[in-house]
Amino acid sequence: MGSRLVRGTAIGCGVAAIAGGGIGWAVGEPVTPADIVPARAMPADLCARIGDVSSLLPKASNAPVALTQVGSTTIICDAAGSRAQARAYTAASVKITITPYGGQDAGAGNVPFTPTQTAKKNFTRSPMKTLAENRPYPTKIERTATGLAGETWTVHALVQRADTVVQVDYTAYPVDPDVAQKAALALADRAIWESK
Repeated sequence: MGSRLVRGTAIGCGVAAIAGGGIGWAVGEPVTPADIVPARAMPADLCARIGDVSSLLPKASNAPVALTQVGSTTIICDAAGSRAQARAYTAASVKITITPYGGQDAGAGNVPFTPTQTAKKNFTRSPMKTLAENRPYPTKIERTATGLAGETWTVHALVQRADTVVQVDYTAYPVDPDVAQKAALALADRAIWESK
């Protein structure tokens, strides 16, 4: 009888603690800006860390091609090239958008969304198709052919890890779509790694 009473009391206390926490958000203090976790600051040299992308662009020279970086919260890295007598691609462009998400107000009476929850929500809302491959991170992909013979391919790759979403937009002419997709995914993974 005594052990039943002790067990019942312990369970009752646990339920009360959980319910009390929920009631605190529902009835008690409203969410303030201090309760919402801000987005992480990305490295100032993030695009440089991703490295040389000359293999994805026309061979205008033997020099490495560095990505140009703009932005402070969302970072955009891009490079482009065009050459009539190219050994690789006649024209190509690559753009990498790296977005670290902060927390978000979840509405009255609710605990704020964490940065990871916000990033996942934005990743899920993308209309791109989920890539059903053995990938280290959730990935979506979209491939579009243009030109009379479908020789120009644009690949959009979207990758999410924790609080960060990376989108790679890669267009090349002429290029095999599978090669373009592998290149875009490799860049996305590299950007995710460097933004940790």
